[in-house]
Amino acid sequence: MLDVVLSFAVILIVFLALPLIVGQTEHKVMAHMQSRLGPMYAGGFHGWAQLIADGVKFAQKEDVIPAAADRRIFMIAPGVALVPYLVVLIVIPLDRDMVAVDLGLGLFFVLAVMGIGVLGSIMAGWASANKYSVLGGMRSAAQLMSYELPLVLAASSVAMAAGTLSLPGIVEAWQWWWLPWQAIGGVVFFLAGLAELRRPPFDMPIAESEIIMGPMTEYTGMRFALFMLAEYAGIVVLSFLTTVLFLGGWHGPFLPGWLWTLVKVFLLAFVVIWLRVTYPRLREDQLQKLAWAVLVPLALVQLALTGVVKVLT
Repeated sequence: MLDVVLSFAVILIVFLALPLIVGQTEHKVMAHMQSRLGPMYAGGFHGWAQLIADGVKFAQKEDVIPAAADRRIFMIAPGVALVPYLVVLIVIPLDRDMVAVDLGLGLFFVLAVMGIGVLGSIMAGWASANKYSVLGGMRSAAQLMSYELPLVLAASSVAMAAGTLSLPGIVEAWQWWWLPWQAIGGVVFFLAGLAELRRPPFDMPIAESEIIMGPMTEYTGMRFALFMLAEYAGIVVLSFLTTVLFLGGWHGPFLPGWLWTLVKVFLLAFVVIWLRVTYPRLREDQLQKLAWAVLVPLALVQLALTGVVKVLT
């Protein structure tokens, strides 16, 4: 029992720390890529305390609930968006012996729980009694239905190759020659995960220039901050899963396994930020076409290729 409590405490610390680090990194990386200073003053040296200052700002803001809103759903929606990512981290291995719970159906569990997080945006959009929020919620629902299929198919390819649904088991079975063999699935999984997180260029449900902030339009203070934390936590979870499924997790020379995992996670988080800065927002028709005309066929090709390789080997 004590081991479980300690493991959960460590995971909670990681859960709170890594999204904040990714958020601060995004501020700095975007500033450099766009040739601007970015936050430089909070905390002194290079603006290291900017996220803390943002948290204090959110805590001081008034918690406003629209009069016409469904109060109960409106209040719990940020928690529904955030908590699933905390639950998912429990089964993701950091190293060979560093995982809180090794579920035999870990991959199935992760994919099922991650889908719940998107429901927070749908609930927020419906409960806000705002036409822009409802439109954002509808876009979130359409995006979830479109990109869940290639996400699951790409993950299924890795499970088929490894012969197990256990996340540590998949890493143990991973070989270096999987990098080119499973590359198509890795790209499909990563892009589909970005779309489910509604990260640019897949941010049509938020689209500040069109529908203000979509499902989050009516949110203020700490409830809005929870949605932001859920976004960064989602980036961390997606980077962890891509690392575990397609990049060999803790496998690597010289460095400790857990350090290799974190290095790969932060490199993928950097790619997420780079994509935000580099590519413009997709139109709704382009977003749906990418899912159904590109990613789903590629995921099926990867699945077929995996089946052929398994039969031949």
